[in-house]
Amino acid sequence: MALQPHENGGTDHRLPVRDGRDQRRQVSGEGPGYQLLPRTTEPEDRTVSRIYDITQPIRSGIPVWPGDTDYAEQRVWAIDASCPVNVSRLTLSTHTGTHADAPLHYDAGGLPIGAVDLDLYLGPALVLHLPPGLNRVESGHLAGRVPTGTRRLLLRTYDRFPQDVWDSDFTAIGADTIDSLAGQGVRLIGVDAPSLDPQSSKTMDAHMAVRRHGMAILEGLVLDDVPEGMFELIALPLRLATADAAPVRAILRSL
Repeated sequence: MALQPHENGGTDHRLPVRDGRDQRRQVSGEGPGYQLLPRTTEPEDRTVSRIYDITQPIRSGIPVWPGDTDYAEQRVWAIDASCPVNVSRLTLSTHTGTHADAPLHYDAGGLPIGAVDLDLYLGPALVLHLPPGLNRVESGHLAGRVPTGTRRLLLRTYDRFPQDVWDSDFTAIGADTIDSLAGQGVRLIGVDAPSLDPQSSKTMDAHMAVRRHGMAILEGLVLDDVPEGMFELIALPLRLATADAAPVRAILRSL
């Protein structure tokens, strides 16, 4: 801890932090030029951000789209007398759990997930709740609820996310709803459902609307405990260079 000479002969002494405040004073002493200086304090930062983990835990038995690859984890190296580490082999779909669709998923000439703009997956996001059990989210369900300029929108459609069973009757998103949101400036749409389109869809209308507007998609979010409002979204997809999608570790941080 350094003592700095004062211009009139004293020393400026930086005291240790106490009770979260910085205190600076001049140490008094013998001789001319020594005096007690007024104490100055800096305000404490009392801001505490809450973090919501909105990611499905990837584990054996996690529900997957019917016909897609089941998740499997195999220990190929194990700690024992001859091996100092554990190492596992994973088998999974690119759409396992909470994930980001790449344009390549619904466009043969689209970008793979390793080449998408990460800016869309990072930044302020609006969370809205919808009544559970809807067949499809229509524009009217969101009328007057999405301020112009909102770039990222996350929709909660479940009362409680179905962690242990596959729900084939999840809430889809109407293509006209995507068009309307894009017109308001939305660039990323996130849902707690496994897809924007119904499980039986062959035309992928909502995905095609996303394609037209150059938007990004997050699917399989867990929004059970998240209130409505604005949050900071962090949901970066794995950099799988040529893949059609990738798992994400998605979180929301209160603003």
